Amino acid sequence: MNMDIVDLRQFYGTPLGGVARRSIEQALSAVWKPMSQERLVGFGYATPYIERFKADTERTIALMPARQGAVHWPFGEPCATSLVFEEDLPLPDSSIDRMVMVHGLEHCENASETLHEVWRVLAPGGKLIIVVPNRRGVWARVEHTPFGAGRPYTGGQLSRLLRDNMFTPTAWSDALHFPPSGKGLVMKFASSLEKFGRRFTPAFAGVVVVEATKQVYQGLPVRQRKSKRVFVPVLAPQGVSSAGRKDSNSLHKTGDSD
Repeated sequence: MNMDIVDLRQFYGTPLGGVARRSIEQALSAVWKPMSQERLVGFGYATPYIERFKADTERTIALMPARQGAVHWPFGEPCATSLVFEEDLPLPDSSIDRMVMVHGLEHCENASETLHEVWRVLAPGGKLIIVVPNRRGVWARVEHTPFGAGRPYTGGQLSRLLRDNMFTPTAWSDALHFPPSGKGLVMKFASSLEKFGRRFTPAFAGVVVVEATKQVYQGLPVRQRKSKRVFVPVLAPQGVSSAGRKDSNSLHKTGDSD
């Protein structure tokens, strides 16, 4: 199931969406290292999170996948959003310093193709921050929030995917340690549950947050062939038995005598 732009905006307009946003913002702050005059890009539906960081950047834009849809952002300012295909980003090579991907990777048809394209547009040493639903968490198992849609990942799966596509994971965090419920009791104790979960049960968080660095050089793995041809020397023509050759010789001798 994919959530479109209307579903995403509605979710973040609810009390549960507001608490979820604050929880993920704390996780982003834990891995965020300031860069002076950086070029920042949000991919997916990252505008609720890059809003707080854009004041310190040279420029900030939002790329929204075509299957999701796009909205005008930032509100009251010239539009800085673009509708894109994830496998063909409208950016030059090595043109951005950092990308924040939220509600993006889990919905990609081909995650490797998307990461290759992100690698292309990131500058050498550029940073990619990904927020994805955690396969072990409760949030990935319910469908009334955006984190229950798409393909969830474990930390190990995400790490292997990044390494296979020329990224090195450098920092990890997590968020959404409270139940995905908008009831008053859950909202009241969400902050306490978040602190407890970060300390004691990080493996069962609702989302995994990872920062990865673009690799400029990478060794290419050498794949071992599954089968090898073996050449065996043969002194006699194939398919002719020794008995057959004797019979043939005897016929030739009989014919000579006649």
